[in-house]
Amino acid sequence: MDDLLFRDAEVVDGSGDPSYRADVVVADGRITSIVKEAAAAGCQRPRARREIDAEGLVLAPGFIDMHAHSDLALLRDPEHTAKAAQGVTLEVIGQDGLSYAPVDDRTLEEVRRAITGWNGYGEDVDFTWRSVGEYLDRLDHGFDGEGIAVNAAYLVPQGTVRMLVVGWEDREATPGELDRMREQVAAGLGEGAVGMSSGLTYTPGMYAKDAELTELCRVVASYGGYYCPHHRSYGAGALQAYEEMVTLTREAGCALHLAHATMNFGVNEGRAPELLALLDDALAAGADISLDTYPYTPGCTTLVAVLPSWAGEGGPEAVLARLRDDDTAERVRHHLEVVGSDGCHGVPVEWDTIEISGVTDPALSSYVGRTIARSAKAHGEEPWVTARRLLVEDRLGSTILQHVGHEENVRTIMRHRVHTGGSDGILRGDKPHPRAYGTFPHYLGRYVRELGVLSLEECVAHLTSRPAARLRLADRGLVREGYRADLVLFDPATVAAGSTYEAPRTLPTGIPHVLVDGRFVIEDGRRTDVLAGRTIRRGA
Repeated sequence: MDDLLFRDAEVVDGSGDPSYRADVVVADGRITSIVKEAAAAGCQRPRARREIDAEGLVLAPGFIDMHAHSDLALLRDPEHTAKAAQGVTLEVIGQDGLSYAPVDDRTLEEVRRAITGWNGYGEDVDFTWRSVGEYLDRLDHGFDGEGIAVNAAYLVPQGTVRMLVVGWEDREATPGELDRMREQVAAGLGEGAVGMSSGLTYTPGMYAKDAELTELCRVVASYGGYYCPHHRSYGAGALQAYEEMVTLTREAGCALHLAHATMNFGVNEGRAPELLALLDDALAAGADISLDTYPYTPGCTTLVAVLPSWAGEGGPEAVLARLRDDDTAERVRHHLEVVGSDGCHGVPVEWDTIEISGVTDPALSSYVGRTIARSAKAHGEEPWVTARRLLVEDRLGSTILQHVGHEENVRTIMRHRVHTGGSDGILRGDKPHPRAYGTFPHYLGRYVRELGVLSLEECVAHLTSRPAARLRLADRGLVREGYRADLVLFDPATVAAGSTYEAPRTLPTGIPHVLVDGRFVIEDGRRTDVLAGRTIRRGA
C-alpha cells in the first residue's frame, strides 16, 4: 500500500481543463497514481495506509505566491501560518529590489533599516549570510536544520545590488561599477536565484537609468531568469512606465514579470484595458510577459516610500536629517502636496487615502488604523505636520495602506491570460493589509464563487501552473503523476478569506489540508509542526 490516498476528490489539476473526479495517491513526496472516476468505473481501487474522504472537496496544486515579503518571516516564524493556511506551498521573495542578499556588513545594516517597515529590523534573526547562496542555504536549514514552512524562490534585488556597489547616490554608475553590478547579479543567479527584481519608486534602485537596467537584464536573460520590476509609476505615468519595462526587456532579450500590475489613483480609473492592449501587442510581437496581482483595491507600502527620490539620497539617516531640517522638510511637503512626488507615483498626495497600518515604536500605536488626515485633525494640525512627526519619531518604520485602487481595474486585469496571483503581503505591523492572510482564498471565494469573474478551473491555473511555468518548474504546478505532492484540498462551497481590514490576521476557512512535498503542513485545518519547505533554485 502507498502512503496517502485522497478518495473521490474533484481534481482541478491546474491546467485550466475541466475538473474530474478521481482517487489520487501520494507516496515519497510525489503523486504516484491518479485513477479517474474510480468509483463509477468499478475497477480495483487504490489503497493506502491513510485515506482521506475528499467527497465534495477540490484537490488542486499548491498555490504559488509570485510576490511575497516573507524574507525574514520564513526564518522568524516556523509556523508561517499566514501563508500555509491559504494553501500556499511556494513563495517568491526578494521582491521590489530590496532584500538581504547580496550584502556586505555596511549594506546589511542599511537594508535592514530601509525595509524595517516590511520585515521588521530582524533583531531575532541571526544574519549569518552575505551572498545569495548563503542566504538560500540558511533558508534550507531553517529551524534546527529541519527547513522552513513552505518552499521559497529568490530574486536578486537590484536596489540592494546598487546599494552595495554604488551606494545611495542619485547618479549614473561608472563603467567599473556597472561591471561589478553585472558580476553580483550573475553570482546570485549562479547560486540559485530565479531572476532579478527592482523597486523603481524606492531608493536607491530608482536611481538606475534604463541603460543600466537593460545591461543587468542581459545578464538575467543569459541565465534563463526573468525580470520582475515594481516599475516607475502606478499613477500619473503608469502606462508609460509599463511600456518602458516592455521595451527595456525586449531590448535585453529578457523575460518580464510585472509585479503587482495595478492601475491606481484617480487618473487611472477604468484604464486597465489600455494596459492589457499594450501587453497584448507586445505578446503578439513575441515578448515573454507575465504579471501578478492581489485581489484588493488598496496598496500597502511604507510611509517613507511616498517621499520624493531626492529626499532618499544618502540612505535612511540622510532622510531623517532632511526631515528634521525645516526648510528641507518644506521642500518635501511641496513636492508631495503640490508637484506630485515620484515616490507617490507622480500624483499629489491625498492624506485621507493614507492609513497607518503599523509602527515600530509602540508609543505611536494610536496612529494605527487612522488616516494621516484623521490623525492631523485630531491634533489640530496640517497633515504634513503629522506625517513628518511620525516619520521622524518612528525612524521611517511606519507602514501604510494606500486606498487608491479601483475594483473595475482589479477584475479586468485578473482575467488576462498571463495573470498570476501574488499577495504582496507585508506580515508586520499592528494592522497589516488583509491580503497577507487572505489573497488566495479571496480569489476562490470572492472572485470565483460569489462574483464569477473567473471559473474555478481558470482561477486555479492562474495560481498554480502559470506561475510554475514562469519559474520553469518541471514538476510542480499541476496534479500529474510523477509531480511533487505540493497540494491543497479545499471546499469550493465555503473557502473564503477570514482576514478583513478590521481583523487582518484571521485565518481562512474551507481549506482543511495542505501538503508540501507530500507532508501535511495544514491538517484538519490546523498547522502541524512539519517544516517541509526548501529553496527552489534556478536550474535545480
